[in-house]
Amino acid sequence: MDDILLQQTIERYLEGKMLPEEKAFFEQHRKNVPEIDQMVVEHTMFLHQMEDFAANHNLKHSLHEAHAKLLANGDINEGGELSTKGKVVKMWNKYRKVTAIAAVVGGAIAFMISGLVAYFAPATNQQAVAQLSAKFEQQEKKLTDLTNKVVKESKLPESAIVKSGGSAFLIDGNGYLVTNAHVLEGTNFANVYNNQGKEFKAVIALRDEKRDLAILKIEDADFVSIKSLPYAIKKNNTDLGEEIYTLGYPNFPRNEIVYNIGYLSGETGFEGDTLSCQIQMNANHGNSGGPVLNKSGEVIGVLSTKQLKADGVTFAIKSRNIYRLVDELKKKDDANAPSIKGNTASSLRNSDRVSQIKKVKDYVYMVKAYNK
Repeated sequence: MDDILLQQTIERYLEGKMLPEEKAFFEQHRKNVPEIDQMVVEHTMFLHQMEDFAANHNLKHSLHEAHAKLLANGDINEGGELSTKGKVVKMWNKYRKVTAIAAVVGGAIAFMISGLVAYFAPATNQQAVAQLSAKFEQQEKKLTDLTNKVVKESKLPESAIVKSGGSAFLIDGNGYLVTNAHVLEGTNFANVYNNQGKEFKAVIALRDEKRDLAILKIEDADFVSIKSLPYAIKKNNTDLGEEIYTLGYPNFPRNEIVYNIGYLSGETGFEGDTLSCQIQMNANHGNSGGPVLNKSGEVIGVLSTKQLKADGVTFAIKSRNIYRLVDELKKKDDANAPSIKGNTASSLRNSDRVSQIKKVKDYVYMVKAYNK
């Protein structure tokens, strides 16, 4: 949810304009997310202070009007000498403190507004790059209805809460997929969906926050192993200017795969990050974890983030990190080391783009990550 929508939601909640089910969902969300609860408290204080300031401002204005009227009628004079009705000066002196309080409140409001602006404005260093995962937990009533429907109709425990989502793709025919670590942040498990909308239960086999990569393993009786994948996972660098494309699910919660095209524009990522590369491509939330492929049908990266203040500047984790992640998974579970065999040769090399997409899209999945 963007910041404006979140503010509007809080205002609707405070004004009592939510439906009972929507209000109950939002109040539970406040309990689960301290930051949202703090924003509600601050917004309530802000509204109260605005009301106090308005009342004090109106009082000051009334006093000024009374003073001007008394001057015009000759009841008081500017020389400081009281007429027979000059007691209004005493009233003015009495309310000097009120106007002073109004000034203080006004200053406090200005300070709070500047703080809110600073809070919602993207910080140069910390938020210069936006993750491309879709955050489900910050949606409103539509998401509540969707979540309830998903839980009822899918292979999920009733206590499951959808937290975030993105894209993933198979790196082995036995059900091992790669996605971004931030897609699974703060979650326990995930379900994945192929481009026909078929749902499969998956577990988080390994998560590497440093590289922002994770491996999911489909553990579902309905999943049929695949003999070989059509694309290869490239181990070396890609040349600058090379045309690349991606497939993913940016239209959450719609189960519709989307194609985007671009080119490699930098050998390193944000602020010289050597784990990633820079690509010129439009990408949206939900694209996180999708494969980035070259014209030969080789995976050269995993789409991860985009730069906020530069149009179309996106970053992908380099594909050679996938091999390192697989090695770590094998070390982690040495007794039952998974047999993951990523292709080193692509069968798509001599195919046109449309033909490549038709073959690749069957191995790109939508991810919905949950908490119990």
